[in-house]
Amino acid sequence: MSDIEKKIATYICTGCEIGDVLDIDALVKVADKEAKADIVRTHGCLCGDEGLALINKDIADEGVNTLVIAACSPRAKQQEFSFGDEVPLERVSLREGIAWTMAEWEDDEDADWLAGDYVRMYTEKARRIAPVEPYQEGEFYQDIMVVGGGIAGLNAALEAAMVGANVHLLEKGDALGGHAAKLHQIGPTKPPYQALEDTGVEALIDEVTKHANITVHLGAEIQSTDGGPCKFDVKLTAKGAEVSLKIGAIILATGFTPYDADKLGSYGYGEHADVVTNLQFEEMVKAGEVKRPSDGAPVKSVLFIQCAGSRDPEHLPYCSTYCCGTTLKQALYLQEQDGDAQTYVLYKDMRTPGQAEDFYRQAQQSGTVFIRGELKGVSKPNGKLSAQASDVLLDEDVELADLDLVVLATGMVSNNINPGETIEPLEGDDGRVPHTLKLNYHQGPEVPNLRYGSPDSHFICFPYETRRTGIFACGTVRRAMDMGACKKDAAGAALKAVQAVNLISQGMAVHPRALDKTYPDFFMQRCTQCKRCTEECPFGAINEDEKANPLPNPTRCRRCGVCMGACPERIISFKNYAVDQYNAMIKEIEVPDEDEDKPAIVAFVCENDAYPVLDTLAKRRKPMNPYIRWMPLRCMGSMNLIWVAESLSKGIDGVLFFGCEHGDDYQCHFIKGSELCATRLEKVQETLDRLVLESDRVRFEQISMTDLDKVDEIIEEFMETIEDVGPNPYKGF
Repeated sequence: MSDIEKKIATYICTGCEIGDVLDIDALVKVADKEAKADIVRTHGCLCGDEGLALINKDIADEGVNTLVIAACSPRAKQQEFSFGDEVPLERVSLREGIAWTMAEWEDDEDADWLAGDYVRMYTEKARRIAPVEPYQEGEFYQDIMVVGGGIAGLNAALEAAMVGANVHLLEKGDALGGHAAKLHQIGPTKPPYQALEDTGVEALIDEVTKHANITVHLGAEIQSTDGGPCKFDVKLTAKGAEVSLKIGAIILATGFTPYDADKLGSYGYGEHADVVTNLQFEEMVKAGEVKRPSDGAPVKSVLFIQCAGSRDPEHLPYCSTYCCGTTLKQALYLQEQDGDAQTYVLYKDMRTPGQAEDFYRQAQQSGTVFIRGELKGVSKPNGKLSAQASDVLLDEDVELADLDLVVLATGMVSNNINPGETIEPLEGDDGRVPHTLKLNYHQGPEVPNLRYGSPDSHFICFPYETRRTGIFACGTVRRAMDMGACKKDAAGAALKAVQAVNLISQGMAVHPRALDKTYPDFFMQRCTQCKRCTEECPFGAINEDEKANPLPNPTRCRRCGVCMGACPERIISFKNYAVDQYNAMIKEIEVPDEDEDKPAIVAFVCENDAYPVLDTLAKRRKPMNPYIRWMPLRCMGSMNLIWVAESLSKGIDGVLFFGCEHGDDYQCHFIKGSELCATRLEKVQETLDRLVLESDRVRFEQISMTDLDKVDEIIEEFMETIEDVGPNPYKGF
């Protein structure tokens, strides 16, 4: 809009109790005389047909090209208050931010003071924003690439193809099916949930290979993956031939590797030939008959040991999910082969949720003996195996003698685990491929992991979505699961991939700022090649050249603004989100004189968790302190330290930061934005020392969506701290 004169219109809603709490006439004067809006109008229901018609008429007839709507929270009525990319919009929260939280405050003037500040702040921000211009440079590719031809990859390819996408399915082996192709049968999936069923893998493979939208590449190995979503250039070899693909989105379905049973010394694996894994037992059944590996003798007695390495801090600390159901199935295999055979199951907990409980009862009724306890050892005293265990229900030790086989329910290890990121470092070739996608990303060639090797972006809010935009994970590479869950996972990842292609090809962001059409602009003339933007970007959206100049990849960008907050030269900005815009907002805050005994506080809040908490409190009519100016940020990682200096040098008494909780138990929506903010604030002491101010004036807090009571406690404590340290000495300067 640099070549077009701005015409700003401010609309003040008087409905939803706003007009009952605020002096609307005074607020109109603020918008007109102080904020200098070109047009100021009020209406009793701006979100209604009449109110929206008023706004649209001004756009059409009065040449209004920038809007400030002072009404409800920006999280509300987003569809109603949408006027196209060419008309920038700023929202002022008068309803949740003031009317619903200030009605019972002792000084009515404080609510008007707060409303006036907000109107000036957001009008000034609106004056600096420009219409959104979505990234549309070059060709945008639409095809989906699925890596891995197991049960998850097959279903993902089929799901994507059935909604019209062209799919390339890559399998490193010579045949499709993965581990599922090695299974004899699967547990029941249909009522009455008691009969074993065919796997259905062959029919699935046949459907995939015959689908017109799916191209299968066997013996495939990726050589390089350049670019970003809708611009991936993938080079691979398939059965020795070189293939180049232009890909819109990638689905990672590379499966799992069974946990190495050689590491389970106390279980007797490797020492005794008749101690096998559940996968080896499955292969015996599929081959036709279960026999003792040591001598080929018939099997009459089998002990199945659950959680062999799983739920064990020394091995796999998590539950591998599929093992209990697999053991129930395998116990029935043996009884179907020989009705006189005896089966035992040693378990910590039998985890058979949902209809699998009926299957569990069937196994109990079939004669299988279930023992809840812990294995103490496996020996072979008289040519046959003997297992010693504790029985926690009987509170005594037991010995199971004359066993023909011991079957270990070994767990799943995600094939996304890479050297240096695994529970135990990879040593040699153990079946996993440490470099699958071979991404040309500054931050590494593969998808980063969460704990336990999960490649999710956020294990609570964003399943399937990895930390590399446009790359989605499903099946056992994402987490341990059974075949039924793999199919559902595959459908979810496929639809996410198709959605990503559709959004990104229109210049829009994917989660969590879905539909956002902005992207960062780099003013390279001032770049000092410090590399902070390339190092701190959580999504690998910025590469760098040999001179350390940042090389943005806009289609990878999630619009968090972490790069903006990282840049010490402040050369990175968005059309409607920039460091100077927030500086301008801070300057519009009216700071009371020292003798007024009214502290001024600025609070920067994460729009993903902390700001929704404020809205929830407002809906409950929770009184809020009027001395705080709440300023939502896309991500706390976009926070620039200049905002702290600007606030304190203006005379503002304190600065609060409310970020998402971060860590393994609760992920920041933008991976590490909240953590980065906290780290940057550790360096704010230099600014405070320069201004000769107390460090207690700045505080960072983590807030989750459930911390409704915590906010009030934090504010009360912080206000007491500000009272103790006294007014900012820069007031009035």
